[in-house]
Amino acid sequence: MRIGARLRDRRKLRQLSLQEVAGRAGISVALLSQVERGISAPSLDTMVAVCAGLDMPVSWLFDNSDPAQAVPEEAFIVRRAARRVLDLAAHGMTKEMLTPDACRQVQMMRMLIRPGGSSGEAPYNHPEGAKCGTMLAGALWLEVDGRAHVLRTGDSFAFDATAMIRFWNEGPADAEVIWVGSPAFY
Repeated sequence: MRIGARLRDRRKLRQLSLQEVAGRAGISVALLSQVERGISAPSLDTMVAVCAGLDMPVSWLFDNSDPAQAVPEEAFIVRRAARRVLDLAAHGMTKEMLTPDACRQVQMMRMLIRPGGSSGEAPYNHPEGAKCGTMLAGALWLEVDGRAHVLRTGDSFAFDATAMIRFWNEGPADAEVIWVGSPAFY
């Protein structure tokens, strides 16, 4: 039951439908639904395929905490060694998730944007929520609704998630940013 619930939580956090995840995993929607509801126990191959479809390691399905605990530690703490890392090499950046997947209201990440790295040429936005952050190192250009600003170490920012944004690193050094968004996106 716990495995199915964790898979469902991850799928909802990623805002994916049963059909999307089943398609990525190469299994039927009915099987995925049964696994999520604890009706069917997935085979190892199915667990690996579903986890790959959700961009999560299989190890996240298993809880090593004391069963007497009401809430497992990973529901509210992310240990450095357990951070989920998204390597977006095509965009010249890496994102480390700093908030637990169980927290859907807000998501904090450490972003490392290499020189020449960017969010892309076209501005983007999200339908709801807010974004904010602070520069830990380097410099980063941030465009919000057509206005470009350069952020340097120690600078902070905040804006409505519906604003059209993009960002890029023109500098000779990596830009390191703590980026926070609500609701959680990844």
